[in-house]
Amino acid sequence: MQEAAKCSLMPGGSRDPLVVGRVIGDVLDPFESSIPMRVSYSTRDVTNGCEFKPSQVVNQPRINIGGDDLRNFYTLIAVDPDAPSPSHEVVTYESPRPMMGIHRIVFVLFRQLGRETVYAPGWRQNFNTREFAELYNLGLPVAAEHFSKWPNETNEPNITS
Repeated sequence: MQEAAKCSLMPGGSRDPLVVGRVIGDVLDPFESSIPMRVSYSTRDVTNGCEFKPSQVVNQPRINIGGDDLRNFYTLIAVDPDAPSPSHEVVTYESPRPMMGIHRIVFVLFRQLGRETVYAPGWRQNFNTREFAELYNLGLPVAAEHFSKWPNETNEPNITS
């Protein structure tokens, strides 16, 4: 499980991978991770900044959310901030399919303040995670993970499973 971490400078001068990967700034404002979240494809866990081949992300990922208060409700957003018109997945999973370049895929977890229904937006172009969170009064995220995805199997480095 992911350890709770603050998205800022870490001890020893190293930076948080969400900052280094420009997730903080491009997609999210700084936040403190307060809920353990584990994202995995098949038998491989997503760790911030790791790389996946297209063949490794064909199937829907498994998401495990920690915490022991079963009364909480969460909203999970997966977004590709590097798409020409950033796309999102809120309800159904589609394998990320970037045509060119390396794309970051970001999983963001919000704790809902109540039992309100959160609807998938009817638009895909220029999806904005901050605006979506504001629309549903979700506040700051409680966890986030991201990985890089190559556009096809032939243009990527040797990535081990």
